[in-house]
Amino acid sequence: MNLSEAIRTVRWMIADTFRQSLSTRLFWVTLAITAVCTLLCASVRVSGDPESMRYEWEVPAILPQHEAEKIGTDKAKNDGVRIISGEMTLGFGAVKVPIGRSRDDSVRLLSVWLAGALADTVGVLLALLWTAGFIPTFLEPQSATVLLAKPAPRWSILLGKYLGVVGFVALQAFLFVGGTWSALGMATGVWNPNYWLAVPLLVLNFGIFFSVSTFLAVCSRSTVVAAFGTLLFWLLCWAMNFSHHRMLMFPNESLTPISRFLLDVGYWSFPKPLDLSSIFFDAMHAENFVSKVEEMRTLQSAGKFSPEASIATSVGFAAVVVGLSAYELEMTDY
Repeated sequence: MNLSEAIRTVRWMIADTFRQSLSTRLFWVTLAITAVCTLLCASVRVSGDPESMRYEWEVPAILPQHEAEKIGTDKAKNDGVRIISGEMTLGFGAVKVPIGRSRDDSVRLLSVWLAGALADTVGVLLALLWTAGFIPTFLEPQSATVLLAKPAPRWSILLGKYLGVVGFVALQAFLFVGGTWSALGMATGVWNPNYWLAVPLLVLNFGIFFSVSTFLAVCSRSTVVAAFGTLLFWLLCWAMNFSHHRMLMFPNESLTPISRFLLDVGYWSFPKPLDLSSIFFDAMHAENFVSKVEEMRTLQSAGKFSPEASIATSVGFAAVVVGLSAYELEMTDY
């Protein structure tokens, strides 16, 4: 079979994955969640002080109105503290939250929470759960025998399915970010272009860990194993990522040489969810709104963190795992 036919098979499997998302109604479920979040963003209203001019050498002294009242408004002003007054409302006024920064910063903070907490963490984990059944379903004997009987290499079929799921998540990420970004911009007048960086970073994070889901699905043909096995693996990688950075920052902690060696090997061999979250954090310029994990922040300050190496090794891991999945499928007897 030549390369053009393999590419045609991959394209057909990608299209089949989108058809599967429609037949299982997963497409509409994720679209409904995006619509709810977009409506919530459209309901946001912010009143308060506009962004003031600041110089790079200034250390901003800012207090929200309710905090300034505790120490005395006049005293705070005399000490050169800028008092922020105003509030943010959500749900067309149903929920009111006093703002502690300028209007622009308050909207950017909401963007960080939408992209970081909701999409990058909860969204990716839910996507891994919801898409875990795509591979086992098409590997069921009654489905697989029809596909595998065609003159197409099995690796192209599996690769097409993998890329189809990643493409489905990429489309949903694009719709979520585009919808919420547009709604927030039109509702508040604050347009944050960095918010769009969430799309490639979300897809990258999902694609790396979906490779593990694919491997578990090929080996077990079980949705439960693929779903919860991937989540457990994510937790393991996060713990290893955190422990490795803590080891670098606190070398005097009681760790045996073999433990240090295993942490190094595990860190460079497996995906790095903490690193990916930190890269996402930096891309969103979230340092003014949310505190970073102390070990990660200290490592970056010491110049001991390489985002390029972290991404490259994580992507390399995914490529190897997808390759192993294809090999396992080639060896499977139907």
